[in-house]
Amino acid sequence: MTTTDLIIIGGGPGGYEAAGYAAKHGLNVVIIERGNVGGTCLNVGCIPTKTWCHEADVLRARLSADPQATIDFQHVRQRQTEVVTLLRGGIETLLSAPNIRLVKGEAQFVDGHTVTTGDETFTAPNIIIATGSEAKMPPIGQLDKYRIMTSSELLAIDHVPESLVIIGAGVIGMEFASIFQTFGSEVTVIEYLKECLPMLDSDIAKRLRKSMEKRGITFHMQAGVTAITAEGVTFERKGKAQTINAEAILVATGRKPCLEQLHLEAAGVDFTPKGITVDAQFRTSATGIYAIGDVNGQMMLAHAASMQGIRAVNQILGLTDHIQFDIMPSAIFTYPEAASVGASEDHCKEQVQGYNCLKGYYRANGKAVSMDETEGMVKLLTNTEGQLIGCHAYGAHSADMIQELSSLMCMGVTVSQLRDMIHIHPTLGEILHAASMNS
Repeated sequence: MTTTDLIIIGGGPGGYEAAGYAAKHGLNVVIIERGNVGGTCLNVGCIPTKTWCHEADVLRARLSADPQATIDFQHVRQRQTEVVTLLRGGIETLLSAPNIRLVKGEAQFVDGHTVTTGDETFTAPNIIIATGSEAKMPPIGQLDKYRIMTSSELLAIDHVPESLVIIGAGVIGMEFASIFQTFGSEVTVIEYLKECLPMLDSDIAKRLRKSMEKRGITFHMQAGVTAITAEGVTFERKGKAQTINAEAILVATGRKPCLEQLHLEAAGVDFTPKGITVDAQFRTSATGIYAIGDVNGQMMLAHAASMQGIRAVNQILGLTDHIQFDIMPSAIFTYPEAASVGASEDHCKEQVQGYNCLKGYYRANGKAVSMDETEGMVKLLTNTEGQLIGCHAYGAHSADMIQELSSLMCMGVTVSQLRDMIHIHPTLGEILHAASMNS
């Protein structure tokens, strides 16, 4: 049996960031990963899709000069491999640092302080579970699993399908819809809810969807899928059944925590199908055991997992931090891009008396016009004291603007203070300043 200070189960963003942070603070760490380091985000998630998003941007630029331009998909696949391999190597280097031992294998709990993998047993006073999530299948009666793909399989496809049906208009579904429409596929999106991207302000989400419709993507909203068979995808909308066939069918109806094989009962860790139960410090029901990232089901974002890992290690070390988990920015890398942080106007209408909504438009911004990116809008939300409580946007580089607002919100900045902050001209950031001037 090997004794160490900290065992981390899972080598994704939450796990490897926590390992590096803990080692820098003097802890001896064993990190156990059953697959490739980097987790879903690096290997079959954020990074591969963002590589494809970049290639779609390059193709759109070429199409503006040559309407007959086409995608070299083998180049796309090669670049995806190169990017993932490069970044994976960086993480492996991080995990080869002093005080860190990377173990490849499937981890299982023996008790609250002991974990086995293969023929090795490890024990530690503290354990962090960071096993991530996996694709979740919808509750469809007739589901031909040979006809569908998850995001992992779609990222491994060797050609651009002529037609693609996507079930689910969340982040994954919308990003792939945008990518493959640019690549040349005929794309149809089927969504059960009234609007896409429910985490976004509904006005922003609707504008983004309409922009994507103008590019040729077909949306069927408030449509419930009843079957996926050899004949295609059957769904009901307004009481009428319809079947659409396509060369490829992507199921993008969410993700579920990876809990199987861990033997959590042996460690006394409480969990539900939605994830491991944790408190604000990411402590589980078992003393000395923490759960971070997708596995706790709270915020399924790579950067959330990373910061949760830092909070967990700080708890182990007895350190205090000031991470504000209620201010969690996020982005959707469609075309146009979208992003958000904090309260939406939908929330404010129901919960915030005397709120103010300030808008800024890309079409009035010099940099946006020069970039030929005039499609977009920013919404700033403030409370009665003028404090910034939310921002939702769609348009070029909206994620960068949301990051600025996220930082300002963490500092408790008011809209009048934002109004007094000088922004470089010409930049897209001036859209935020223009919105603040409407207060």
